[in-house]
Amino acid sequence: MENLIEYGYIGLFLACFLAATVIPMSSEVVFIGLLIAGANPIYATIIATVGNTLGGMTGYLLGYLGKWEWLEKYFRVKEKNLDKCSRIVKRYGSTIAFFAWLPFIGDFIPIVLGLMRASYHKVLLFMTLGKFTRYALWAYITISGVKIFGQYLQ
Repeated sequence: MENLIEYGYIGLFLACFLAATVIPMSSEVVFIGLLIAGANPIYATIIATVGNTLGGMTGYLLGYLGKWEWLEKYFRVKEKNLDKCSRIVKRYGSTIAFFAWLPFIGDFIPIVLGLMRASYHKVLLFMTLGKFTRYALWAYITISGVKIFGQYLQ
């Protein structure tokens, strides 16, 4: 079981990394499954945060190095989604990176921040804080749920 969990950490990292890109998938399912299987919640939260943040920063890098047209053509990112995000980013600045974990719009926030040349350090800081907060809350909810409902399953 210990080897399974160790490989699970690698799978968690990859799932969290990919989920932070424009690839549609849910890292929470892998995260919660690993916790239910008995993984260390602190390790899992850190690994998920790092993987998801690196995936988000990859989007930032693509935006920083890219052009609107490239993102539309090669990554099938719709201009209307980028326009919507750019209005939000202009209003809130780098702090909006905290919400890069949100469904649908969250994948585009780092790309737009890169396109708009937002401060790399601020984006990294706020994105990490947001992603850590999300996984820490999921860990708390999952562990609490296992404690509450686990007694009924025995």
